Amino acid sequence: MMTYRTTLDLLYKSRKFIPNYKCDTRKNLISVIGGLSSETSSYIADLIQFYKIPQLTYGSFAPKDIHSAEIPIYYSMVPNESSQYIGIIRLLQHFGWRWVGLFAIDNRHGEYFLETMESLFSQHGICSACTQRIPYLTHWDNLSEMYLIGENIYKHIADEKINTFIVCGETLTIAWIINTVFTFHPRHEQSSLGKVWIMTAQIVYLLTGMQTRSLPAQCLDGAIFFTIHSKDIPGFKEFLKFIKPPWIQEDRFFPLFWEQVFDCSLPTHTLTLPDNEICTGKERMKDIPRALFELEMSGHSYSIYNAVYVLAQALHTISILRSNHRHFLRHKLSAHQDSQPWQLHRFLKGMKFNNSLGETLTFYDQKKMEGGFDIINIAVFPNSTYQTVQVGRVNPNALKGKELDINEDTIVWHRSFNQVLPISLCNDYCHLGYQKRKNEGKKFCCYDCVPCPEGKISKEMDMVACVQCPEDQYPNQGKNGCRLKRINFLSYEEPLGYSLACLAAVFSLNTIWVLGTFMKHKDSPIVKANNRDLTYILLVSLLFCFLCPLLFIGQPGRVTCLLRQSAFGLTFSLSISCVLAKTILVSLAFKATKPGSRIRSWVGKRLAVSIVLFCSLLQASICIVWLSTSPPFPELDMHSTTEEMVLQCNEGSVVMFYCILSYMALLSFASFIVAFQARKLPDSFNEAKFITFSMLAFCSVWVSFVPTYLSTRGKAMVAVEIFSILSSSAGLLGCIFFPKCYIIVFRYDLNNREQLIRRCV
Repeated sequence: MMTYRTTLDLLYKSRKFIPNYKCDTRKNLISVIGGLSSETSSYIADLIQFYKIPQLTYGSFAPKDIHSAEIPIYYSMVPNESSQYIGIIRLLQHFGWRWVGLFAIDNRHGEYFLETMESLFSQHGICSACTQRIPYLTHWDNLSEMYLIGENIYKHIADEKINTFIVCGETLTIAWIINTVFTFHPRHEQSSLGKVWIMTAQIVYLLTGMQTRSLPAQCLDGAIFFTIHSKDIPGFKEFLKFIKPPWIQEDRFFPLFWEQVFDCSLPTHTLTLPDNEICTGKERMKDIPRALFELEMSGHSYSIYNAVYVLAQALHTISILRSNHRHFLRHKLSAHQDSQPWQLHRFLKGMKFNNSLGETLTFYDQKKMEGGFDIINIAVFPNSTYQTVQVGRVNPNALKGKELDINEDTIVWHRSFNQVLPISLCNDYCHLGYQKRKNEGKKFCCYDCVPCPEGKISKEMDMVACVQCPEDQYPNQGKNGCRLKRINFLSYEEPLGYSLACLAAVFSLNTIWVLGTFMKHKDSPIVKANNRDLTYILLVSLLFCFLCPLLFIGQPGRVTCLLRQSAFGLTFSLSISCVLAKTILVSLAFKATKPGSRIRSWVGKRLAVSIVLFCSLLQASICIVWLSTSPPFPELDMHSTTEEMVLQCNEGSVVMFYCILSYMALLSFASFIVAFQARKLPDSFNEAKFITFSMLAFCSVWVSFVPTYLSTRGKAMVAVEIFSILSSSAGLLGCIFFPKCYIIVFRYDLNNREQLIRRCV
């Protein structure tokens, strides 16, 4: 009601109030600058919009429904409100505050504030710990309801986890919150109730006059304010300091203000109180305590200055156009000499100029002024005096994510924090080596901290998910960092490699001894009876089989990888081919002794050589195809073991590798079948029984090799193959040649022609 009546006074009142009639033509309202709150600005617009009078507001953001008008009558001198909200989000992100309370005045603007902040919170990983609406009216008839609201608000403020609160409202809003703290919190502990209060730009003149209201302003120590960007105007402080009563007699505001701050009465003021002393005229505004009057240029004062500057420039432009194009303007704009309010809209919408401080003024969407926000920090001292310091700024024109520019070293926090950065979280940060896990039934800011799973780490606090180390690294014991994996392979220096190499050397020496023994007794019946040439070839091939594991031990290289499996396949194929040839010759030899048998012509060296060459060349062909199409190559196995990188040979084509093994298995099976069928021939000429046992041992080793080989990784796989090579070769050497060596060395009496013929008969 007061706003409507005052607006009508501006429009119509001269000597007496007659609404809708202009009784004095000298009064021509060209524009309105105000008001401080959005509600007041909206009420003013309700009346002046009918006359298309422009309204320039300096302290409030535009109501959301005011922009629906086709012709704008509402111009906001404050920056875009969304810039302030983004600045708040960047401030919370900068300090890591994710558990935040929201207090908003209970009106349309407060509702819009809560909706916007809740949406931005969810987008940027922040949670509202509480949402509370503050009563808008200053007087309540229902005291019990007001008490319940205050008690509920105090519960949120007293929560130790919520250290940050954002307040959107007006001056009386924060005063109401402070009074709530004063009412419910023990007075001797009020200085210890430290919180971080973040105030929006609508809250102004907060600390000014706190002493007169007897409110505990100390709880606002360390508060952060978003204010409209301002600059110091030259001469402004001097102007305020030298204001004195003769300059303000015709103003209805200054006499009241003067009498209140100096506690005296002006003799010419009609409301002078009889009990007060008469003002001496020596009072100066520079002597007023800062807690009662702010001498600095505030953001709202700067907006008022710019509003006046904008109107002056618009009127000046109209005046210039009128003088230069008098006839055109008289016809086009107005038939009157005086400027009309509606004429200003044409110039306000597209106006862009610099004020006296060199700052560019323009309405970026024809309704709102461009610009950002300053961030102010307040330090309140025990005597209720305070100091404000600009600690940052919000620049809406900066790159996304860089809108906030803040100097946290200059911020003074509430004394209860002991200058340590306040923490406002639902729970403590997850330490290094831990990750977040959602706590069902609670907001996403409330979570549990669980250790990183095996093979992953977290190098930062409060990580959403642990990450894998690079392939050449592995997690340390605390799972908070990665260590470089050491390169490993089956080397001669380690016990396993050394033992296998020694075992291969021992078997090689035994093979050489057997070969030497057979060559020394080459003319003995037992050596001659078992195909001496095949025996020599078999022993030489077994010698190479025992030497083959030496290619598997040591650091793998390109040459060793090429030779490793192919040498193994060729030497074993040669050995088994010799065994197969010996077995076939033994069987054919006994069949050739029958009268009239044609098999006699097949028994001889030519058949043995043909069998060995054919079987060996077939395996050699497989190896040639393998090496020419997809040869083996050295590689680093990153995944077989956790703490090591295994340098090994990649087989290239796994199919070709198993083709070699399959071919060896086929030769072994054929040798076993032939030897098994010839096992009952006379012992003196027959080594088929020994070949049967050797093939049985050989096949057993390689049948067990395949699943064992596939189930191991790294150098253990190499060790399995070496052990299989040595054990299968040792089976051939032991089963076939050790019984004959025993006869040659220890039972020489059995190694003669008569004994062999007698046993044969």
